[in-house]
Amino acid sequence: MGYLTLRPHKVATKSIHIALVGNPNSGKTSLFNCLTGLNQKVGNFPGVTVDKKTGSTSISDTISAHIIDLPGTYSLYPKRLDEWVSYKVMLGQDKDITADVFVVVVDASNLKRNLLFCSQLIDLKKPLVLALTMVDLAKKKGIKIDIAELERELGIPVVSINPRKHKGIPQLKKIIDQTALQLYQAPARNFIENKQFAVAAVDDIKNIFPSISDYAAVHMLINHEGFDLGVATQDNIETIEKKYEFNATKTQANEILQRYGRIKHIMQVAVSEPDPLERTLFTDKLDNLLLHRRWGYLILLAVLFLLFQCVFLLAQYPMQWIEILFSSISSGLSSLLPQVWWSDLLINGVVAGLSGIFIFIPQIMILFGLITLLEDTGYMARISFLTDRLMRTVGLNGKSVMPLISGFACAVPAIMSARSIENRKERLLTILITPLMSCSARLPVYTILIGLVIPNEYLLGVLSLKGLVMMGLYLLGLVVGLLVAYIAKWFIRIKERSFFILELPTYRSPRWNNVVQTMIGKAKIFVIDAGKVIMVISLILWALSSFGPKKNMAEAEAQYQKEKTETTQAANADKNYQAAKLENSYAGLIGKTMEPAIQPLGFDWRIGIALVTSFAAREVFVGTMATLYSVGEDDKGLLLSDKMRAAKRKDGTVLFSLATGISLMIFYVFAMQCMSTLAVTRRETKTWKWPIVQFVYMTSIAYLMSFIAYQLFK
Repeated sequence: MGYLTLRPHKVATKSIHIALVGNPNSGKTSLFNCLTGLNQKVGNFPGVTVDKKTGSTSISDTISAHIIDLPGTYSLYPKRLDEWVSYKVMLGQDKDITADVFVVVVDASNLKRNLLFCSQLIDLKKPLVLALTMVDLAKKKGIKIDIAELERELGIPVVSINPRKHKGIPQLKKIIDQTALQLYQAPARNFIENKQFAVAAVDDIKNIFPSISDYAAVHMLINHEGFDLGVATQDNIETIEKKYEFNATKTQANEILQRYGRIKHIMQVAVSEPDPLERTLFTDKLDNLLLHRRWGYLILLAVLFLLFQCVFLLAQYPMQWIEILFSSISSGLSSLLPQVWWSDLLINGVVAGLSGIFIFIPQIMILFGLITLLEDTGYMARISFLTDRLMRTVGLNGKSVMPLISGFACAVPAIMSARSIENRKERLLTILITPLMSCSARLPVYTILIGLVIPNEYLLGVLSLKGLVMMGLYLLGLVVGLLVAYIAKWFIRIKERSFFILELPTYRSPRWNNVVQTMIGKAKIFVIDAGKVIMVISLILWALSSFGPKKNMAEAEAQYQKEKTETTQAANADKNYQAAKLENSYAGLIGKTMEPAIQPLGFDWRIGIALVTSFAAREVFVGTMATLYSVGEDDKGLLLSDKMRAAKRKDGTVLFSLATGISLMIFYVFAMQCMSTLAVTRRETKTWKWPIVQFVYMTSIAYLMSFIAYQLFK
């Protein structure tokens, strides 16, 4: 009989910090996700609103690693805020972030361009590992790389990896382990002779900073104002600059020329490339179609159409199951619990509020899953490129597209992302129109209203009418946003020239793990962040809907007692009493006060209450409806959609008619129903002027368009 020997697991005895660096679209994020898996967090770098991705992984039996994914940059000459974040870490001037090993991620299919940044890091004399990605794409292009020769020329370890397929990761970890143990040393010779640019000045800088390399000393001369060095040190560097008449622009130009000269030699000895005219890649052929002047826009509309069709078709069944589940819970609790105030609070406040949260999780997960697919495949960047010409006609440029697309998720981070737009006028215009993009908070409103008033029909047997209406609402916000930008550009008198430069990533298969992680993450954010607001407002609404002025409630009670004694009214006495209680409650009085102003739009006092509460967050509209139509209901088993469909006006007509439904949807397309968006606009523009302008013009458009829609369809 054999025996199984159990060996004790080795516990990591050393923890190191690894920084992932590289050009944008080089595969850096794929490597980060591959190494960290679910062990990752997203926050902001200290003092700046730039995404900071960190995670952890095991490198070997004795070494664990804390990994930080630094923002992508093309060279060590930063221009944007996110590039400065990476630059400070690489120059050792970030007090909060230090790295024991730098992994520079290099795109093998664009090796010449990527090697510029890599060569600069080599001359900083940092512990460096080169991770070569997209080797399979390079092979398709006919590019062959001699990795051993590339290692000899660069003087640093090089490993070929494919993070999407988890290939080469064990070899990468082994080299990181050896680098952390100092088995690999920084190359003794520089990539180029940096000291020659300012020999005496570099010597004087190294007297102040003895441990830095010659190249780091050059950067101290060029960008010292961006570092926190203290007044005395800054003055010393300024003195050295003036003493030797250091010219930063000339130095940078000479450096780049020399680096590309050396890179050209490396490409000749380590890389075999085909004649660029020999073959056209599949990517180029696909771009000829997707970026075509006419077909490109039609394909874009088709992609958006399919996206919204899928959102409706795939989500309708799980949404129905969730609604039935909460309806059953409500009905079951009603039959089990006594008729007291706390059971009413539990059923009509808590359960109704929770149903207003969970019912929309399927649609939110599906929407963001599909958006992630577009990003992963590389098509999202094509949307920016394709729409640049259109953006310029209305006073924007292609860089405005990404904030606008982000606005379909949430206007708050979208407005913050407009910081990447250098032109002040284009940035302000982008901020002003971004809230017109239909964010995810509007999705629950659209869904419940489309389900109520749009018939479940299919055009040509396959095209869902509900999906078409959903797409129309999104496009309506986009079209009016562009129109507003076109008009506003004549009133904002800021004159600056702008340029749009965008690197198109190669087409790739989507990372399904990333898609699933995004879907789960967005669902958590909705449940936790929006859910808290919805629950609080649902409970407040329950109180406002259940209680009212004593005089009003006494009159409702007296009318109820009278009806009970009358034979003709007795059958409807209970139902009339519950309706009268709601109408005379505090919530009812608020709605009644608003009713004259919103009646021309087809709204009644109950919709008025929802408009007020949803100013905190648009998705609260559904929770408000759930609470208002639950309070006082005898049959707790009815679905919310059934209750809303049965709602009547005073004259006995249906409240949620086609005209009212369309009017309400259009109102939510345009109305500024979000306090957080106004707050972030104030923070980004540093004045209350533009948030006020935003609120006034959006509310005015919402009222006018809603009025027109109701009058046309009633």
